[in-house]
Amino acid sequence: MPLSVEKTSEIVREFGQRDKDTGSAAVQVALLTERVNQLTKHLEQHTKDFSSQRGLRRIVGQRRRILKYIKRRDLSAYKAIIERLDIRGV
Repeated sequence: MPLSVEKTSEIVREFGQRDKDTGSAAVQVALLTERVNQLTKHLEQHTKDFSSQRGLRRIVGQRRRILKYIKRRDLSAYKAIIERLDIRGV
Protein backbone atom coordinates (compact mmCIF):
# COMPACT_ATOMS: atom_id res chain seq x y z
CA MET A 1 0.00 0.00 0.00
CA PRO A 2 1.56 3.32 -1.04
CA LEU A 3 1.80 6.31 1.25
CA SER A 4 -1.23 8.57 1.38
CA VAL A 5 -1.07 11.98 -0.27
CA GLU A 6 -1.46 13.69 3.10
CA LYS A 7 1.38 11.73 4.69
CA THR A 8 3.64 12.33 1.69
CA SER A 9 3.00 16.08 1.68
CA GLU A 10 3.59 16.21 5.45
CA ILE A 11 6.97 14.50 5.08
CA VAL A 12 7.91 16.75 2.14
CA ARG A 13 7.04 19.86 4.19
CA GLU A 14 9.11 18.62 7.13
CA PHE A 15 12.24 17.50 5.25
CA GLY A 16 12.11 19.49 2.01
CA GLN A 17 13.45 22.91 1.28
CA ARG A 18 10.20 23.85 -0.54
CA ASP A 19 6.65 22.48 -0.57
CA LYS A 20 7.15 20.56 -3.82
CA ASP A 21 10.70 19.36 -3.06
CA THR A 22 10.18 15.62 -3.54
CA GLY A 23 13.48 14.95 -5.25
CA SER A 24 16.00 15.98 -2.61
CA ALA A 25 17.88 13.16 -0.97
CA ALA A 26 16.63 13.98 2.53
CA VAL A 27 12.99 13.82 1.43
CA GLN A 28 13.58 10.57 -0.43
CA VAL A 29 15.15 8.99 2.67
CA ALA A 30 12.28 10.20 4.84
CA LEU A 31 9.66 8.80 2.44
CA LEU A 32 11.48 5.48 2.18
CA THR A 33 11.78 5.30 5.97
CA GLU A 34 8.02 5.78 6.34
CA ARG A 35 7.45 3.01 3.80
CA VAL A 36 9.89 0.72 5.64
CA ASN A 37 7.98 1.34 8.87
CA GLN A 38 4.68 0.49 7.15
CA LEU A 39 6.02 -2.73 5.64
CA THR A 40 7.64 -3.78 8.91
CA LYS A 41 4.31 -3.36 10.70
CA HIS A 42 2.56 -5.32 7.93
CA LEU A 43 5.10 -8.17 8.10
CA GLU A 44 4.68 -8.53 11.87
CA GLN A 45 1.14 -9.78 11.19
CA HIS A 46 1.73 -11.47 7.83
CA THR A 47 4.97 -13.34 8.36
CA LYS A 48 4.71 -15.46 5.21
CA ASP A 49 4.14 -12.56 2.80
CA PHE A 50 7.31 -13.14 0.83
CA SER A 51 6.49 -10.52 -1.83
CA SER A 52 6.39 -7.84 0.84
CA GLN A 53 9.62 -9.16 2.35
CA ARG A 54 11.31 -8.78 -1.02
CA GLY A 55 9.89 -5.28 -1.41
CA LEU A 56 11.13 -4.34 2.04
CA ARG A 57 14.66 -5.51 1.22
CA ARG A 58 14.56 -3.51 -2.02
CA ILE A 59 13.40 -0.33 -0.26
CA VAL A 60 15.98 -0.71 2.51
CA GLY A 61 18.71 -1.12 -0.11
CA GLN A 62 17.55 1.96 -1.97
CA ARG A 63 17.48 3.98 1.26
CA ARG A 64 20.98 2.72 2.12
CA ARG A 65 22.32 3.88 -1.25
CA ILE A 66 20.81 7.35 -0.87
CA LEU A 67 22.17 7.63 2.68
CA LYS A 68 25.59 6.61 1.41
CA TYR A 69 25.38 9.41 -1.16
CA ILE A 70 24.41 11.96 1.52
CA LYS A 71 27.24 10.78 3.76
CA ARG A 72 29.74 11.20 0.95
CA ARG A 73 28.47 14.71 0.12
CA ASP A 74 27.79 16.19 3.59
CA LEU A 75 28.56 14.30 6.80
CA SER A 76 26.73 16.76 9.06
CA ALA A 77 23.54 16.49 6.97
CA TYR A 78 23.85 12.70 7.10
CA LYS A 79 24.08 12.73 10.89
CA ALA A 80 21.14 15.13 11.14
CA ILE A 81 18.92 12.95 8.94
CA ILE A 82 19.87 9.79 10.82
CA GLU A 83 19.06 11.46 14.13
CA ARG A 84 15.77 13.01 12.96
CA LEU A 85 14.51 9.73 11.51
CA ASP A 86 15.84 7.65 14.42
CA ILE A 87 17.70 5.23 12.16
CA ARG A 88 20.70 3.09 13.12
CA GLY A 89 20.58 3.91 16.84
CA VAL A 90 23.05 6.79 16.65
